[in-house]
Amino acid sequence: MKSGYVGVIGRANAGKSTLVNVLVGEKVAIVSPKPQTTRDRIMGVLSDAETQIAFIDTPGLYKADNLLNSHMQKTANQTVEDVDIILFVLDAHAGVSQTDKKLIEKFSKNDLPFILVLSKTDIMPESLLISELKEFSEYGFPIVPVSARRGRNVKELLRVIKEKLPGKERLFAEDIISDRSERFMVSEIMREKILLLCEKEIPHGVAVIVNEFSLDEKGKVYKISLDVICEKPNHKAILIGKNGTKIKEISTYARLDMEKFLEKKVFLTTYVKVKEDWRNSAFLMKEYGYDKEE
Repeated sequence: MKSGYVGVIGRANAGKSTLVNVLVGEKVAIVSPKPQTTRDRIMGVLSDAETQIAFIDTPGLYKADNLLNSHMQKTANQTVEDVDIILFVLDAHAGVSQTDKKLIEKFSKNDLPFILVLSKTDIMPESLLISELKEFSEYGFPIVPVSARRGRNVKELLRVIKEKLPGKERLFAEDIISDRSERFMVSEIMREKILLLCEKEIPHGVAVIVNEFSLDEKGKVYKISLDVICEKPNHKAILIGKNGTKIKEISTYARLDMEKFLEKKVFLTTYVKVKEDWRNSAFLMKEYGYDKEE
């Protein structure tokens, strides 16, 4: 039996969460085209007869500009101290920057097995992919080009990971696919829809708090009440929209995904509140579930 923890790291918007979801075969992390989608360390577990792999999805690596972002960077960097393998995801179609090179050199110098994943290969010319493969060929670590969206080369990536897993017993029961609760996933689903349906500057200043998460006596309907926290009164107005149209749209899409995830009907109530500059408040960050000790 082989099992272990795989830390999935890389710059913001490199496709880490999409890749983890595909590898695990279940949605354990939200995704959007916007950077900073992932704020927490989220685990997805893949189990088969011979192996068990716990993938740790992390926030994207970038320069922090507030207390929340600093917490996210600390989370990403600390992850490599707790894993057996480092999986570094590089957005291949964006090209290789000096920042990418420095990060790869930094994390590949650990004493841990290191795998470089070139992501989003379905939207890039083959000539660029060949150039990037040559760029890192002398480093000595495995390089696996993939397209998570199309499932391209994912089996090969799993083969490479399994080769490097340490030999030890299962870490979790076979039916475990994530370390996150249903309550957490409900809040993330709402935040995902805000990321997808709102303008760029608004979602990054939003937190989602679950006030009520209960199942009715018949076990058929979840009653869920959420607070959407934003930083500015004008952001609240945009989130609500004229006559409440925007928040109704966001809530409808969120409710449908919640019902799919929970496999039950959902009665959802959403409130929008303002807490100015909450991302720089240690007290509010803890209250909203961030900046906890790992």
